[in-house]
Amino acid sequence: MIIAIDGPAGSGKSTTARAVAQRLGFLHLDSGALYRAFGLAACRLGWAGPAGDVQTDRIEQLASQDVGADIADGRVVAQLNGQRLGDEIRTPDVTACASKVSAHSAIRARVDATLRDLAKRHQGGVVCEGRDMGTVVFPDAELKVFMDADPGERARRRLLQRGDAVTAENVDRETGRLVARDRDDSQRDVAPLRKAEGAVVIDTTNLDFAEQVEKIVGAAREILDRA
Repeated sequence: MIIAIDGPAGSGKSTTARAVAQRLGFLHLDSGALYRAFGLAACRLGWAGPAGDVQTDRIEQLASQDVGADIADGRVVAQLNGQRLGDEIRTPDVTACASKVSAHSAIRARVDATLRDLAKRHQGGVVCEGRDMGTVVFPDAELKVFMDADPGERARRRLLQRGDAVTAENVDRETGRLVARDRDDSQRDVAPLRKAEGAVVIDTTNLDFAEQVEKIVGAAREILDRA
């Protein structure tokens, strides 16, 4: 079984997907970590500008970088040059760069191929999350979910995730970044952010973590019971 979770940045996709995978005994595929790995590579090579834009003539070279994935503790861990990646892919600069590089078809093709290969090789179910899991990568997924939340709430969660102070100024600044990223992700020509046909929509603004996990686990179990 494949569960495809899509939604904008900060809607809780990654943490929710991990928890859903653990509850069901599935493998968690984190597409964002792979895009962030390419973003980190661009930053380290000096190919990214202040706004995260990557030099157009470097995209093909970037797509050929040694970015891969390893499976550890029931989830996919991104790698760059054979090294597992952690918090270094969660910085604001890498986040901005990841959003930019993900708009290029050469990068998306690499990530999509990696995700499909992992899902094919894994014998059990998988939970994947990103921007186009249900629309492009796994259009035949048995369960498609679109998670969303108020931009201000998403900004607050992102600050907490990074360990930054949740002040009005920081929330406003982070909200601006998320809204800009939403616009970029929704308007890009390649695999734009949108709700997949037949997706279950979950607004997490007023839901606690356990509630949003339970909604997806419950929907998945209903499908499994019918199989």
